[in-house]
Amino acid sequence: MNRRAAARKSAVRTAALPRAVEVDLDEKGRLLVPGTPTPVPTARLTEHLARHLAIPPRASDIYVYVHGWQTAPGTAAKTAATLVQQARTLYEVHPERYQGLAADGRGYRPWCVAVRWPSSSLPTLAGYRRIRDRAHAMSTPQTGHAPYVLAHLLGYLDEHRADPKEPAVLANRSGQYLHLVGHSFGGRFLCEAVQRSAERPSGPAVLGWSMAKDPRRPFTADSALIFQMAAPRDAFDRLFPTLFPSAGRVGAPLSGPLVLTHSRWDRATGFWHLRAEGTSGIGHAGTGVAPVPQFTTRIRPVDVPYAPADLDHRIVNVDASRLYRGGRRTRLAPAGAHSDFRRPESAHLMVSLASLAR
Repeated sequence: MNRRAAARKSAVRTAALPRAVEVDLDEKGRLLVPGTPTPVPTARLTEHLARHLAIPPRASDIYVYVHGWQTAPGTAAKTAATLVQQARTLYEVHPERYQGLAADGRGYRPWCVAVRWPSSSLPTLAGYRRIRDRAHAMSTPQTGHAPYVLAHLLGYLDEHRADPKEPAVLANRSGQYLHLVGHSFGGRFLCEAVQRSAERPSGPAVLGWSMAKDPRRPFTADSALIFQMAAPRDAFDRLFPTLFPSAGRVGAPLSGPLVLTHSRWDRATGFWHLRAEGTSGIGHAGTGVAPVPQFTTRIRPVDVPYAPADLDHRIVNVDASRLYRGGRRTRLAPAGAHSDFRRPESAHLMVSLASLAR
């Protein structure tokens, strides 16, 4: 099949987007029985996940997507499915741009879980603060269940993904890779969940990245990508103190990089975040201080591959200002370009991380 025919075939496939598997949380972060406001009892989380999350054995990569501010439930699932399908199409049409995927003999067949939570409010400062406070309450150890539920979800996915018989073949045909993708406040939930999942290690290590693996944390997420994170620029010092390893501390089970996009046109994490928290957010200006070295690059067009040197770092700040700008109407809207990440270039970043994890 020539490239033009492959593009037509992929375009047809993209037109009929597969829906992501949906997981719903309530305002306290509790997992809900599908289609109801009833929380799943904590003691039955594993049983519930086993009933509703059957990982396709042919999937090569598992994505967990958590949305952010001002996102309707249907939009969250559609965004997740769109990004994953765009990523798959990019690989199918131009596999030469993703050498890791082409070389491992397995290709790229992504599958996605979309985690939904009540994030809608008025597009005002009071509305932003309301959702910020809700996200915080959902993550607070004493009252919030979201980190525990998401950590349980990650541990379940890790335990039930196809494991290699020997670690040496993980990057070839036998393993399924686990990637975290968040937007806005959803990035906070994921960071909290990864920290919490450190309490429940299981599964294999991953060979693709240069970060040292610790045998006490065999469970790993192979990459984490957060679009326009709604958190202070010093969040990795103050809010997520155990995310990265340090002297005497193992760190959370994230074997690959933490990649964060930012854009100066993002008013939600610029204008509103500044007024609500006294400082601009990561989604507006990137990470400030952090306990590990950082690397900064720019978002690339879909026809420009990412090299390992671009992404193989503990924290990677990706300046997307040239692309995440919003239209004329949205640029000065309350959120600005906060949700302007729904683009093929974002999917290119996703599939590049999957390729480089091999």
